[in-house]
Amino acid sequence: MIAPAASTFRKSHLARTAALLLLLASVAGCASTKRDVATTGSIPKVSTASLQGMNAVELANAERSIGAAYARDPKNRDIGLQYANVLGMTGKNSQALAVMQQVAIAHPADRDVLAAYGKAQAAAGQLEQALTTISRAQTPDHPDWRLYSAEGAVLDQLGRSNEARQKYRMALDAQPNEPSIMSNLGMSYVLSGDLKTAETYMRNAAGQPGADSRVRQNLALVVGLQGRFSEAEDIARKELSQQQADANVTYLRSMLSQQNSWSKLADKDGKAKQSTN
Repeated sequence: MIAPAASTFRKSHLARTAALLLLLASVAGCASTKRDVATTGSIPKVSTASLQGMNAVELANAERSIGAAYARDPKNRDIGLQYANVLGMTGKNSQALAVMQQVAIAHPADRDVLAAYGKAQAAAGQLEQALTTISRAQTPDHPDWRLYSAEGAVLDQLGRSNEARQKYRMALDAQPNEPSIMSNLGMSYVLSGDLKTAETYMRNAAGQPGADSRVRQNLALVVGLQGRFSEAEDIARKELSQQQADANVTYLRSMLSQQNSWSKLADKDGKAKQSTN
């Protein structure tokens, strides 16, 4: 049975935010399959993983540096992908979409470009267009599991959960035990309010050798939504700097406070602890 606070969460802003985070995590890998760093010009070699670990000041510096390289060579595929990525990470979704439109015009048949273009469309709220673009990037004779997972993420945002989970399972057939896919599948159950099933998938994902911090942060989210905040904070603080961990915990608290549920779940967590002592 879903706790009242978790049920309230299901239709809240947090659910929509979780869906977007799910999408960004799933599509991010598409543009880094072969060339995750820029290879031309004076752009610094910054990988997606490195960007994920940057604080706000570092991201702003990266945005300026990569933006300057993009201004010099706007048709450069790798620079465009990186610039759109960092713009999305700093919340400039409309600008990221504009960049990817230009890159897609210059590279209309590039699968990685189409995937990143679909990501930018989804982040800007153009979900149906994103689904079409990502589908265009897929090739039936040589399917990409990342694109299946990305399709699933968009379908989840459109409320088509059964179709979304079918795509995730297709992705898992192509790439068994891939933690990002299992995490996305778990987030699909979060969006439908089934937190217990979501946690099962999340724990499986987090236990895989290739799991990164984003997968573990999704697990922390699911655990926190069930009222086990001490455990959620412990998970959130692993593998992150103190500043990043504090930011993640603060963000989780702020989202839940919008539904006035943080204090209720924290009280529940405290009482549960007392009953076990």
